[in-house]
Amino acid sequence: MNINIYIPVLVVVLSNTVYHICTKSTPEGINAFASLSITYAVGAISTLILYFVTQRGGNLINEYKQANWSSFALGVSIVGLEAGFMWMYKVGWDISKAQIVQSAFLAIVLVVVGVLIYKEAITATKIAGIVICMVGLYLLNK
Repeated sequence: MNINIYIPVLVVVLSNTVYHICTKSTPEGINAFASLSITYAVGAISTLILYFVTQRGGNLINEYKQANWSSFALGVSIVGLEAGFMWMYKVGWDISKAQIVQSAFLAIVLVVVGVLIYKEAITATKIAGIVICMVGLYLLNK
């Protein structure tokens, strides 16, 4: 078994854990977008450093020329994602429920997106997964 396939999962899980702890710990009085401006400044600096560490002698301008609409749309979607989680926590969502609830709804939406946009097959397993997500949401909020 190739352990390298699990390393990205570990990075996502660890990063997502820290992400939710930090988001839940954002001071109540700060405007979410002011807080996010600090977050994105740190993120921009970090990604520039990581680009040059991982791409010795790379040409960032040439890299930027390869970008398409998705880089810009991703930026907007990340703002919505992070502002949405901050909002969820500020209105009282528990850290233990917020991620699960949104993930269950997201899983359902992504099954539909996969079928409609990427022509993925809708299978009995996927339908069962949707049902399990809905049952899980019901149980979580009982």
